[in-house]
Amino acid sequence: MKKILMVVSSFEKYPQSARACGLWLGEAVHFVSRVEAARYTVDIVSPRGGYTPIDPLSLALADELDWEWYQNKSFMNRLGSTLQPAAVRPQDYAAIYFAGGHGAVWDFPDNAALQAIAREIYQQGGVVCAVCHGVAGLLNIRLDDGSLLVEGKQMSCFSNTEERLSGLAGQLPFLPENELVKRGARYHKAPEPWDPFALVDQRVISGQNPASTARVAELLLEALRTHSWP
Repeated sequence: MKKILMVVSSFEKYPQSARACGLWLGEAVHFVSRVEAARYTVDIVSPRGGYTPIDPLSLALADELDWEWYQNKSFMNRLGSTLQPAAVRPQDYAAIYFAGGHGAVWDFPDNAALQAIAREIYQQGGVVCAVCHGVAGLLNIRLDDGSLLVEGKQMSCFSNTEERLSGLAGQLPFLPENELVKRGARYHKAPEPWDPFALVDQRVISGQNPASTARVAELLLEALRTHSWP
């Protein structure tokens, strides 16, 4: 059985304020817990490799499962020792998943190594997934025919409304919803902010917000069940 690759942010701090960012912990926990329960192995990579900063707000809003995994030394050691992109063999993976947290908007979009990994996984028939701000990692992926991965696909990500409600829109270099639309994606979101919402289109799975993480994992497992991976 092929493995799943999870991408997490290496970006620790908002550039213009004394506030930490990084990975939204629940977007790793609620994904890994479900796909590992389905007996998939998950490797973790980050733009820099090594330590993964955790957004403290994600701990302030953590649920019971988040706390359970936060106290799991084995899991947290994995987040503390992520792979560097150069160490990843795309042919080993059935899917790649970009977890969110605001850090992702800085170190995901222009990382050529991560784009190349995702492109190869997709073009070998694999699945590309992202949730919330992790969708930033999909924005600039170009396939071998020159087209953008996101162009024409039905997708979601953290909405402009949720960004404004979070009070952080003004600190970001861009809003993911705007950038998806600029690149020709067909944007969708839940009727109400913070509600779970995820969808799949042509082996690209995207979720709106942290609450959507479990649904992204479920859609991925459904997609993988339809493809017989050795």
